[in-house]
Amino acid sequence: MGAAWKLFTILALFCFVACAGYIIWGIVDPTFGNASENGRWEPVGGLGLGLVGVLSALIAFYVWRLHRAQGGIELPEDRADADIDDGEAEQGFFSPWSWWPISLGLSAALMFTGLAVGNWICFIAVPLAAISLVGLIFEYQRGYFGH
Repeated sequence: MGAAWKLFTILALFCFVACAGYIIWGIVDPTFGNASENGRWEPVGGLGLGLVGVLSALIAFYVWRLHRAQGGIELPEDRADADIDDGEAEQGFFSPWSWWPISLGLSAALMFTGLAVGNWICFIAVPLAAISLVGLIFEYQRGYFGH
């Protein structure tokens, strides 16, 4: 986790430097962006770079605090001499033969298609997503895998 917060800090610093350079370049060079059309520098790129820097700094701060709260434990991915077996702890529970995640993904894709193409498709996607979500949640409550 130590490498992660360092990388996000470097990314945030790069974005802040790029943001400052973008704004300065836009003010100094009158042909940059849309300056020739309206006589002003273009603020959208500077705002975007600044916001990416702020979000990277937030992620770096969160990961740094999490690393410090865990006592600064060095993870296997941070060590150069670590083996693959060092990081083989259980990562979570996954249903190996479940079709519900596929149906949930397809209904989400149908929902985004409805937002892009026509709102009437959303009226089809929402019930399918609800059925898929209920099926995913209650998959192990009935049938062969019921508890």
